[in-house]
Amino acid sequence: MERQEQQQRELYRARGYSDDLLPKEKEKQTWKAFNYFTLWMGSVHNVPNYVMVGGFFILGLSTLSIMLAIILSAFFIAFVMVMNGAAGTKYGVPFAMILRASYGVRGSLFPGILRGGIAAIMWFGLQCYAGSLAFLILIGKIWPGFLSLGGDFNILGLNLPGLIAFLFFWAINVAIGFGGGGVLNKFTAVLNPCIYIVFGGMAIWAISLVGIQPILDYVPAGVQKAENSGFLFLVVINAVVAVWAAPAVSASDFTQNAQSFRQQALGQTLGLLVAYILFAVAGVCIIAGASIHYGEDTWNVLDIVQKWDSLFASFFAVLVILMTTISTNATGNIIPAGYQIAAIAPTKLTYKNGVLIASIISLLICPWKLMENQSSIYLFLDIIGGMLGPVIGVMMAHYFIVMRSQIDLDTLYTKAGDYKFYDNGFNVTAFSVTLIAVVLSLGGKFIPLFEPLSRVSWFVGVITAFVLYVLLKKRDAPGISTEHKAA
Repeated sequence: MERQEQQQRELYRARGYSDDLLPKEKEKQTWKAFNYFTLWMGSVHNVPNYVMVGGFFILGLSTLSIMLAIILSAFFIAFVMVMNGAAGTKYGVPFAMILRASYGVRGSLFPGILRGGIAAIMWFGLQCYAGSLAFLILIGKIWPGFLSLGGDFNILGLNLPGLIAFLFFWAINVAIGFGGGGVLNKFTAVLNPCIYIVFGGMAIWAISLVGIQPILDYVPAGVQKAENSGFLFLVVINAVVAVWAAPAVSASDFTQNAQSFRQQALGQTLGLLVAYILFAVAGVCIIAGASIHYGEDTWNVLDIVQKWDSLFASFFAVLVILMTTISTNATGNIIPAGYQIAAIAPTKLTYKNGVLIASIISLLICPWKLMENQSSIYLFLDIIGGMLGPVIGVMMAHYFIVMRSQIDLDTLYTKAGDYKFYDNGFNVTAFSVTLIAVVLSLGGKFIPLFEPLSRVSWFVGVITAFVLYVLLKKRDAPGISTEHKAA
């Protein structure tokens, strides 16, 4: 079997595919449940997520409802991450190649670029900027004079200290991206104990300041109790899950390293559940408790840390926030972007080429403009969730229902210009279904009748695409493996 797999890899290499895109050798599929348990912890506790929790209070839901909605979100996220990563585990193949099975060799480029190019690069830049704000606080606590460097210097909205902090933090993120999953796993193993200390400690701090009952009763000034709490409860779940729309699409980039489906399923499920239980309790207690204590609604965890008198506590908390941002950026953004860009021209580009290209683009888009107001972040999340949700629906329907978990790798790793299946390399059914699902999930942005659907855009996109694809796609789909046909 090993000899056959090696011959298979040599064949694909001869067709021009770089080693980064080839199926993983069995000896390199070493990740166990613990690796996946630690992987996602840092991706949950980051600055934009805490800002999002603050926004949930505006909906008028109770504190307990927000906590419960966040925790329930973890079940949906874990399910999609595990199931959409199943093909990666079975075949050891990254997302960029798995996507070809459902959309076609040429057709996979559009949803692939949407995830690995647009969503990943924009989020990478956004997280770099959010992290640079934390980095500025860290430097300002140690060297206050740094914050006044450059005087009136300003370039595209950034002063000199802000520019230096952004470029330095951006460079660290790029370096982690070059290291890939191996470096990231070692990084998260160190990070996770610190996350429990900092965010668990901040929650205890907030409760000790004002007590648990005022936190449970907290309502921001000017906000009334929600009338349609059931629907808004679902809106909160959708918002949390939508944050994972992009990582869920490309789950195979990480599950290709798994020893078995059981290992990645157990590790991801437990990791996400534990992470979100801590996040739900800590996030709500920290935001509500600090707002009550300081007498003003405080939604950004960085604003809270900046007000602390203890230099050590501020330094350690900001350092951990920086590390969680790096972890988030690597797992959800720069690593998928590197693989996807490499897949655009597999005979010319490698994973590291893809990381470099994505990193440069993330600078050029001026990501700090995206964080100028909260509405722009939520609009971005809604659009990405609404567009990538249907892709997840199509991928899962194709793999589990149409293909019955069988993929012909030789068809995926076709020679350049040789499109063996679908219409000239495009799965027209997949594109049609995706378009219909996107219109339904995002149509509310433009058509008032669809407005409720757009507020739960991720769920609408996934469910619509899954059902339509199963109904429209014939069982004898091209590209199915010869073994499956015989069966």
